[in-house]
Amino acid sequence: MAEIRALILDGRDQVARAANAGLTITFWRVGKRLLAENLTDGRGEYGGQTLATLSQELEREFGKGFSYSALTRMVRFAKQFDDERILANLLQELTWSHFKRLLPLKDPLAREFYAEMCRVERWSVRTLNQKIGGMLFERTALSGNTQEVVRQELEALRDGRMTPDLVFRDPTLLDFLGLSGAYSEKDLEAAILREMESVLLELGRGFCFVARQKRMTVGEDDFYLDLLFYHRYLRRLVAVELKLESFQPGHTGQMELYLRWLDKYERVPGEEQPIGLILCAGADAEQVELLQLEGKSIRVAEYLVELPPTEVLRERLRRAIEYARYRAATLPEPKAQE
Repeated sequence: MAEIRALILDGRDQVARAANAGLTITFWRVGKRLLAENLTDGRGEYGGQTLATLSQELEREFGKGFSYSALTRMVRFAKQFDDERILANLLQELTWSHFKRLLPLKDPLAREFYAEMCRVERWSVRTLNQKIGGMLFERTALSGNTQEVVRQELEALRDGRMTPDLVFRDPTLLDFLGLSGAYSEKDLEAAILREMESVLLELGRGFCFVARQKRMTVGEDDFYLDLLFYHRYLRRLVAVELKLESFQPGHTGQMELYLRWLDKYERVPGEEQPIGLILCAGADAEQVELLQLEGKSIRVAEYLVELPPTEVLRERLRRAIEYARYRAATLPEPKAQE
């Protein structure tokens, strides 16, 4: 009985997906046609008709889905998603409701980012709303410092490759933990375990929880890693250390020890080397850069127990981009090899 029910439900799901894809591509083609006829925003004519009169005729024949506002939305859809090959990939997971939520976004790179993440992580429309409200794009851009980095990561994503730069975001938003006032690292860890479903949603699809306070015996001493995850797409263990204070260079030595232990005793054939994430209350960008942590498979990210105002986060993004450009302009050119 259970297998038959599963077959029926799967069949219904496939029919719904096919119907949605067909409807969405129809809207896209209508928008392309209106663009080709220069019939947008009430300008131009189509057989002597304005967009308003055309919408009235279409509504009478096909219903409210072809109102004036719906037609203008289709035009915007065709403009913003003008590559049919990319659109075909997105239609595997995104519904028309997803696209309607993406269309108002003014930044083209942000739209592209959220669309691809929707496809890869299979977000519902509700999850998409939460990610946009939580400024995931701004936080991802802040982690990479430049829009060019985000573009490169999106290209890798389209090729089926997910990289740590797209997985780890700085800052990481933990506003759902309900923490305020004074709290300890144990309080933070306990809150993360209590809200693990929300934590995994914030970290992104592919994370699997492995252990809390992972014991590592080195010589005569025992060490305990706060949290251990596994990432299915990166194919590697992810060690997470929680710090209530701001990042200190000394934190890296501890994480290097954990990663080497995991690499020696926990890594299995077919996996990449473990990677570490130090979640702290704050971090100095120049300190992190000088330590060249990427070569050590370590990432540093600030955690936020409440999302700052939009203008504050965007100002931080602006400063990070300016700093990245300054560093690129002032660093000496690499010497040519003889």
